[in-house]
Amino acid sequence: MEQTVLRPKPMPGQNRPEAGGQESVRRPHAAPRRGRRTRTLLLGVGAGTALLLSGTGIGLVTAAVTGIAGPAVPPRQAPPPVPAAHAAAVPAPPGATLGVEVADGEKAGALVVAVHVPGPGYTAGLVRGDLVLQLGAARVDTAADLARAVTRSRPGEAVLLTVRHSSGAYQQLTATPGLVT
Repeated sequence: MEQTVLRPKPMPGQNRPEAGGQESVRRPHAAPRRGRRTRTLLLGVGAGTALLLSGTGIGLVTAAVTGIAGPAVPPRQAPPPVPAAHAAAVPAPPGATLGVEVADGEKAGALVVAVHVPGPGYTAGLVRGDLVLQLGAARVDTAADLARAVTRSRPGEAVLLTVRHSSGAYQQLTATPGLVT
């Protein structure tokens, strides 16, 4: 028996010519490969174009549905007209202050967010989390109401504050608004 392990075997497609004659090497897969590069290139370009156009179409439809017509640009507003009598800027006269920072509460009242130390609010006993419900005779529903009431009060005169603490307890405090310098 002949040992085939030691004999070199030809590679597929590279058969040895028999009897010394020149024979063309047979390549079974070479013919279909000629048009593959062009076909692959055309398919890739077509698929890329289809994806680009579909993405643009989806973007346009989304913009039309959401109402976005172009890039986000803040609307231009004309400055408010200045009356001729008030053409020159006049500084506001100094007003009274409690020395607290407030925000609108969940319900009626102004929620104390910060208390300035030293200040009239700190001296009166206001703490962060208190809800100011009344200042003197003025009812306080919002932070703006408290600001107006404090501005109307006279600096140096004591006013009565009705406050609800974060624990739920109501308390009346006496505060003396000061001057803003």
